[in-house]
Amino acid sequence: MTSDTWLVAGLGNPGPGYARNRHNVGHMVLDELAGRVGGTFKVHKARAQVLEGRLGVGGPRVVLAKPSTYMNVTGGPVSALSKFFSVAPDHVVAVHDEIDIPFGTIKLKIGGGEGGHNGLRDISKALATKDYHRVRVGVGRPPGRMDTADFVLRDFATAEKKELPFLVGDAADAVELLVREGLQAAQQRFHGA
Repeated sequence: MTSDTWLVAGLGNPGPGYARNRHNVGHMVLDELAGRVGGTFKVHKARAQVLEGRLGVGGPRVVLAKPSTYMNVTGGPVSALSKFFSVAPDHVVAVHDEIDIPFGTIKLKIGGGEGGHNGLRDISKALATKDYHRVRVGVGRPPGRMDTADFVLRDFATAEKKELPFLVGDAADAVELLVREGLQAAQQRFHGA
């Protein structure tokens, strides 16, 4: 696989009941990117909604994907799409919620552990490597003794909802910078913010 195409997968759960949950911030970022590409998602046989296009004039070709499966079984669609579009793992980007960084923070990396994130674990298994990019969107930690699963499957708090459009926009900017200029440029911009 030697394609210059990037596969950007926004992680989340299907259906309107999950649409505004913290766990679905990956889908929210993909919707923002779709607006920038100027298109609409279409159902793909790989169990995902897909939009092909370019990020900006002369920008890199991207395949934006929102898997239609539940978060914990995201790997199958991501792997199938990477094969279908001939995208190597080092050109796969997973955009996902991250409880280990504060709300409003964005961090990027390639490879490493999954931090207990079952969606990432399933992608690593399906791709047979951990060496793909991650855009980690901080959703904060559960308060008190709240179960992590209960926390990420809740909508954002009222105060967070006011900041959410900025967070989603920044995460979309991070994806765009990553695929245009590389991981180091994106890290330099967003890790210092």
